[in-house]
Amino acid sequence: MGDRQQSFLSQGTVYKSVSFRIGNGVKSLKLKEKAQNWLNYSLNDPLVKIMSKNSNLTKIQIETLLIDVLAENISDKSLKYDEKAKLRILAVTRGAFNRSLRQARQNVTQSIYTILLLGYLGILEEISLEPYLEAANKLKTYINTQREFAKKRPKEEHVRTVAQLHEELKNSLEELTNPRKLSKRA
Repeated sequence: MGDRQQSFLSQGTVYKSVSFRIGNGVKSLKLKEKAQNWLNYSLNDPLVKIMSKNSNLTKIQIETLLIDVLAENISDKSLKYDEKAKLRILAVTRGAFNRSLRQARQNVTQSIYTILLLGYLGILEEISLEPYLEAANKLKTYINTQREFAKKRPKEEHVRTVAQLHEELKNSLEELTNPRKLSKRA
């Protein structure tokens, strides 16, 4: 099994697969190192790259949101925002971290309201969402498969299956980047 395929499976799903406690000194350094390795892996995932390129979140905002969620899942205590800011790949001030987090949350909220507005106005009924729903179902299957494999040692054919799912999902997402996909005539 190739290193990339093994790494691909062992990373698991984003924040749920990371479990370590914050402490002081060496443990704090391990937290930062593990968090940054996990962030680099997540942000360089081809699927994340495709989806983030086509979202209204910047890479910094995605990183900041991930840290905010990660911090709540790796510690028995809440981390302060200055501690979260230090977990960023390039450490920033607490103020810069909070600004990015506020902007990211605002963008997420605006995206949700955009979908609600389109549904309320009946626009969603006028466009073909089938390709997006299909991609969403593939994404769900992919995530569930990765979670299952994170629990046990996968066989070679399982690794190939996940790699194939990954490639199919990547192709589907790339195909959906065409704005004409929102038209019934596409």
